[in-house]
Amino acid sequence: MTKTIEEATKGLIDSLKQACSSHGLGNSGNEYKIIVQVFLYKYFNDKFGYEAKRARVYGKRLSAAEKWDAEYDTFTEGEVEDLFTYLPAGTPRLKPIHTIAHLYNAQKQGDFATLFDSTLKDIALLNAGIFSISTGSKTKVSIFDDRLIGAAIVEDVKRDEFAVALMRHIADPEANFEPMFSEKYDFFSTMFEYLIKDYNKDGGGTYAEYYTPRSIAQIMAKLLVGDARDLRGVTCYDPSAGTGTLLMALAHQVGEDRCTIYSQDISQKSSQMLRLNLILNNLVGSLQNVIEGNTLKRQEHREPDGTAQKFDFIVSNPPFNLDFSDYRDTIAADTVRFWAGVPAVPKGTKDKPGKAEKMKIFLCFIQHMLNALKDGKGKGAIVVPTGFITSKQGIEKNILSHVVDEKIVYGCVSMPSNVFATTGTNVSVLFFDNSRQHDKVVLIDASKLGEKRKDGKNQRTFLSAAEIEKIVRTFLDAKPEDGFSVVVSHEEIAKKGYGLSAGQYFDVKIEHVDISAAEFKKRIAEFSSALAEMSKEGAALDKAIAANLKKLELVK
Repeated sequence: MTKTIEEATKGLIDSLKQACSSHGLGNSGNEYKIIVQVFLYKYFNDKFGYEAKRARVYGKRLSAAEKWDAEYDTFTEGEVEDLFTYLPAGTPRLKPIHTIAHLYNAQKQGDFATLFDSTLKDIALLNAGIFSISTGSKTKVSIFDDRLIGAAIVEDVKRDEFAVALMRHIADPEANFEPMFSEKYDFFSTMFEYLIKDYNKDGGGTYAEYYTPRSIAQIMAKLLVGDARDLRGVTCYDPSAGTGTLLMALAHQVGEDRCTIYSQDISQKSSQMLRLNLILNNLVGSLQNVIEGNTLKRQEHREPDGTAQKFDFIVSNPPFNLDFSDYRDTIAADTVRFWAGVPAVPKGTKDKPGKAEKMKIFLCFIQHMLNALKDGKGKGAIVVPTGFITSKQGIEKNILSHVVDEKIVYGCVSMPSNVFATTGTNVSVLFFDNSRQHDKVVLIDASKLGEKRKDGKNQRTFLSAAEIEKIVRTFLDAKPEDGFSVVVSHEEIAKKGYGLSAGQYFDVKIEHVDISAAEFKKRIAEFSSALAEMSKEGAALDKAIAANLKKLELVK
């Protein structure tokens, strides 16, 4: 069944892309918006139908019907409102006129694109209380655009044709999400890369938008949470949330009903996808905590007294290098958050200008994370370039010496190369614990793990479930293993120059083979004979070279 759901969903995404391409919207920003929002509409419709057929009082009536949506069309306004009261929290509310079946049957009424857009607008208004997000300026962003199709296509006739094409695909019986809900299918984690891969390019947008591999997200979540099973009311935060892959993995590990998600990201596109991610992962209650805004300029999540909120768990895969010269001085003035320093704008010459896009913005996110951990208990994990963990100077050294001397860092896992689809940069994951109770630091070199496979035009390294488990158990059990892991004290790390690369601490082993005196004498004789032969050949070669040079009259 899982394979069938996956195939049907990929088929729907492909058909929506084809419809966009056929109407001149291929690989455009409008195509992205339309696919995401029409996809979400389809999800809302199927999720509502699934829950409505199981609701008390009205569930039997709907499930007994040949088509639940046709039966729902016969509901009175009072029955609709009454049904809503029986639906689980976080379930999208749809009136009979909002269902895909009802809209599909209205295709020939004329001005269909306008009806399509107005239907989505009505659904957004009906569900505004739970399905909206805020920007840094506290503006509420609707779940659907007011004029999704109208803003994308100018000509009336083409708008209607496009709306009909979209409707045909989402009304296809083969594209049915309902089985997903009964099977607890982890829909988003497997579908997400497929859904946005054509739009996720390195450097796309103000912040480079890319997804974190599921394997990395799982490792970070499992190592942060560990074997804890009694967590309640946990706050989980990502200051560079992107589309929320790390937060979803963390929420699954903690338990969706035991945590509240907080996020901030400068990208509107990523915030839209994060919103969809929360909805599909039963975390609707955290939608209000999705903030679109520049985290480094201002952390928007605040306590009632106005101070910056601190969190139980923080995860982050920030952009590594980015031009933030426009606001570099603004954040540098915040010496409390950015105590270790802020990278300067690279200086250049007339012939060789400085490359501002190479500014190491990840150093700012590390400091922000450390500042946002709850005092005495907060834990965090952040993806960094592997080169950072052996840095010996500047801001990098300031950060490393601080987390080691203060016993905040308790682990580092260096990942295989090419684990990310869009960058070949080698990465490591640092683990922090603000309880500062760890006596030892676990360092793992997982660079030799994984299987290299072609992924589109790129080669990626994929970790197997067994390899993920090996990393997790080795880390949690603090188990040393030759060539793979070491467990060292913070004092030892300080003596080694604050490096967090496991390889720095591996024992250099020299293999000794016992041989007899006769065997030793025999080998020496063989080496001597070989050396004499090579000397003889060398002398002959020297003579030949000298003779050739004389012939060329280069030697007199």
